[in-house]
Amino acid sequence: MQDHRRSIHLTEHHDIDVLIAGAGPTGSTLAADLLRRGLRIRLVDKAPHAFKGSRAKGVQPRTQEVLEDLGVLGEAHAEGGPYPLAGFHLGLITVPWRMQQRKKPTPDVPYPNILLLTQHRTDAILHRLVDRLGLRIEFDTAVESFIQDTDGVTTTLSSGEKVRSKYLVGADGGSSTVRKAAGIRFVGETDDSDRMLIIDGTIDGLSRNRWHMWPSTHGKSVGACPLPHSDQFQVIIRLKPDETLDLDEAAMAAQFQKLTGFRLHHITWTSVFRPNVRLVEHYRVGGVFLMGDAAHVHTPAGAQGLNTGVQDAYNLGWKLGQVIAGAPDSLLDSYEAERQPIAARVLNKSSELYSGLNQQRLSSLKRGDEERQLGISYHGGPLAHADTAATKTLHVGERAPDAPCTGAGGARRLFDVFQGPHFTLLAFGANAAKALPELTWPTCGAELRRYPVGTGLGVDNNCLNDTTGKLSSIYGITRDTLVLIRPDGYIGSIITTDWLAAFDNMARTITPPRFHHG
Repeated sequence: MQDHRRSIHLTEHHDIDVLIAGAGPTGSTLAADLLRRGLRIRLVDKAPHAFKGSRAKGVQPRTQEVLEDLGVLGEAHAEGGPYPLAGFHLGLITVPWRMQQRKKPTPDVPYPNILLLTQHRTDAILHRLVDRLGLRIEFDTAVESFIQDTDGVTTTLSSGEKVRSKYLVGADGGSSTVRKAAGIRFVGETDDSDRMLIIDGTIDGLSRNRWHMWPSTHGKSVGACPLPHSDQFQVIIRLKPDETLDLDEAAMAAQFQKLTGFRLHHITWTSVFRPNVRLVEHYRVGGVFLMGDAAHVHTPAGAQGLNTGVQDAYNLGWKLGQVIAGAPDSLLDSYEAERQPIAARVLNKSSELYSGLNQQRLSSLKRGDEERQLGISYHGGPLAHADTAATKTLHVGERAPDAPCTGAGGARRLFDVFQGPHFTLLAFGANAAKALPELTWPTCGAELRRYPVGTGLGVDNNCLNDTTGKLSSIYGITRDTLVLIRPDGYIGSIITTDWLAAFDNMARTITPPRFHHG
């Protein structure tokens, strides 16, 4: 096993399919997704070891669904916890306050609430997954430079090694080397006078059932959020514009005690955060792609940065897999077209929340549906034209909801059926089910799994039973319909007539050519 990991034999002109720079949550998600597609990849990170701090600690509902698809949501739930109530310290009294409504799971939204999970744990969960999939992360290895040609990318690493790959992906953070070397503009602003000190440490005598906030103490605002399954808090101190910072442990502890009256010790990580708000002009230049903080940086309000990055990776992964297998290159252009508007909207939302915090508006601490990222839609984009068929509840390009069902190898819900790197095709009604076996799909690239729903007409005994009727009602089915679900859990197509021609037209844009057509 070790030998297989250590050496990648040159079998052709390219050493590997994809080189990923940056092993944070975004790069690690992409690595895991590409590995399960059987691609040859390397994952390098300029840091000497995995990240040690709590930094991005909110995992949104949509990201939890991504982690479930990758098979690691159980670990995330075991290592994380719910967000506590806020507790506002106003003089001698503490006022409890709920930042977000805790919602009950529903058949279509199994994970409705944000998960409190420190970033170093998220990283560790994804790193263990990458390791199980047979890849060793190469720490202490930076991208120095690269050159592109029509055939691929040649990257020089800090070790002096030259790596030839079909694609290079920069998931290497806000000061991305890949972005700078690609000459892509990072448009926006950084307010250097606005800084926050973030500290992971232990606090004596402070209850762990509250996210403590001191909205105004000695002219500063301070927060302390208990980190699950540890004795640590993440402390955030908003600094004054002209303040000189002393990062000595004793000085930070003294400052915290002066501001709150509590003793802070055993500090394990500190960071000074400036609320950058920036977005790249392009997510792709030839064979080079950007994602995560390399493509967009946010204020910390609303817990969106890590989540948006993980979903960049989830969007790009299946497209790289398909194009490497022979699908049209235009499929890779849909990555920017789908993800850039999402990041732009997230930036606006987090900036709006952040400026509300500046003005000490309590409403800016409230979190609602937009932050949960379940409503993200690619409808109207290149893979989901606005004039395509819809059901009563769903449009092409929207998230494919979960729903209860039985059959297909013991599945209890649709998310069991979707789990994995394949496409899923659901056929509602007898005519749609009859068409299923006649639809052609190439043997290379991601496979297509076909399921008639509740008709009793089995294709390879693969029928899904909708015994409760919930699946059809959640999917808004009113007539015979084919629904294609992309590997990233979004609806790729809704077909209600002319099954074969409509399916062929759609498949041509996202699959390799079918040489043995018909």
